[in-house]
Amino acid sequence: MRTAFGVIAGFFAWLIVWVGSEQILSAVWPEGYGVHQLAFQAAIENGGPFTANTRLLLIQIVLGSIASAASGFLAALVARENTRAPRILGFVLLALGLLKTVLSWPYVPIWYHVIFTALLFPMTMVGGRLKTA
Repeated sequence: MRTAFGVIAGFFAWLIVWVGSEQILSAVWPEGYGVHQLAFQAAIENGGPFTANTRLLLIQIVLGSIASAASGFLAALVARENTRAPRILGFVLLALGLLKTVLSWPYVPIWYHVIFTALLFPMTMVGGRLKTA
């Protein structure tokens, strides 16, 4: 039961860190990050044109890695073990990453899809390992 709670807590933590960091960056840097995110969202919703900014994509890869490690740590902390809950959470985040890839495929370069998605599972496991068993 603790494993399930750990996975759930880690998943919600990942969402909070991801969405929260995007909101903070959009508020702090509206002419850069905010405009980029609004254009991306409009392209996803309406199918319009979008040009991805490499620097902002790299920022998102870093944010995704931080969110994954933090959520893996929380999953391990709640579950009181550092392997099973982070592993399950890593697979859940990988599935979420693949969904994000499908939805955004035509709008961002393939290197971003590969790197962002490939880091979700291992960074979640790294976060889990930060909690000593």
